[in-house]
Amino acid sequence: MQITDRNQAIKAIKEDPYNYQELSDDLKNDKDLLMLAMEENKTSLSFASDELKADKELVMAAIKISEQNFVYASDDLKADKEVALLAVSGRGININYVSDQLKNDKEVVIAAIKNNKRAIDLAGDIQYDPEFLKEIEDLL
Repeated sequence: MQITDRNQAIKAIKEDPYNYQELSDDLKNDKDLLMLAMEENKTSLSFASDELKADKELVMAAIKISEQNFVYASDDLKADKEVALLAVSGRGININYVSDQLKNDKEVVIAAIKNNKRAIDLAGDIQYDPEFLKEIEDLL
């Protein structure tokens, strides 16, 4: 049953944060309802509207709650260096989800490796660059 009333939505989310996925499309665009759901279900961003998944401020807040939320970010935000750095710094394997361009960005790759050495295997062609490998040998 789809929830269309905001007050009912608040009550339903407080009872069970997974009820967020039962909200109408209009209510799934409500940032406050999403943040309420994320208090208990840290990855509620997965059920959010595409509009909220593209909201940089909201996605960055969601990543701070759980780095797993980067997986649900819009493609544009996965190509945003600031968002990507936040995501890979807290969870190195998030490099798997950044844009192809950022998979070859030294700063992003190094931040990911500092969190998880195996992140080098998920980087772009930069992982085969002898100069880059020499630069990061202390991290590996």
